[in-house]
Amino acid sequence: MTASSQPFGTRLARAIEERGRFCVGIDPHAALLQEWGLGDDVASLERFALTVVEAVAPVVGVVKPQSAFYERFGSRGIAVLERVVAESRAAGALVLMDAKRGDIGSTSQAYADAYLDPSSPLASDALTASPFLGFGSLDPMLDACRRHGAGLFVLALTSNKEGPEVQHARTAARTVAATVLDHLRAANAGALPVGSFGAVVGATIGATEEDLDINGPLLMPGFGAQGGTTADLERILGAAARWALPSSSREVLRAGPDVTALRDAALRGTEAVQGLGA
Repeated sequence: MTASSQPFGTRLARAIEERGRFCVGIDPHAALLQEWGLGDDVASLERFALTVVEAVAPVVGVVKPQSAFYERFGSRGIAVLERVVAESRAAGALVLMDAKRGDIGSTSQAYADAYLDPSSPLASDALTASPFLGFGSLDPMLDACRRHGAGLFVLALTSNKEGPEVQHARTAARTVAATVLDHLRAANAGALPVGSFGAVVGATIGATEEDLDINGPLLMPGFGAQGGTTADLERILGAAARWALPSSSREVLRAGPDVTALRDAALRGTEAVQGLGA
């Protein structure tokens, strides 16, 4: 792999224009393996994941493998994840690694090296990250993104029920989520057509008073089977919907193992959010 000569934001904007904004999660839950008639083992993991890649990576702009579902099988599972990354990128999709990494100092740098440095077999186009050790703890990842043309999606307003106890907590002036969004806005200042540093905002959070216009992409997990609708996205995002990436896994993956059915499900998702932010 080689470093990209273009920032992630530039490449993402092109992917949205050419393939749409729908992001497909490649999440081999044990329950989904069973639904496909597969076992809970590495051979089944490989068959599942690479079938999904074959079906969707040639037609969607972004795929999002969730690292934990591969890690649980140890080194052989990570080897499958490496193939998912390589074959998805070869098919023209951007790969957003959903690993939600976050630490400090040399450990944060090691995560950046693992997921964002082109010399790594797990190098992806973008990575999800947790800012809750302080946004500055992510600096090695942001620096790696700038150096290698990669992107970072930082947790801000997640839809899990536990999230608000941290994300809605207030300092004297603002919420924790607002602080995260302000840092992202600053990191994206002046970027055209859009910055490379995005926020993760749940598609089922309901209304929010936070300013989501960060001149960066907004990953919206929870669309589809988890209850998020296009109307929800428009209500949550407002004018910021232009750079939304609605994401779904089960809505698409349950159409397998037939490749054509999987691809049709992904294309339906793309069509469903086509007019978002217009």
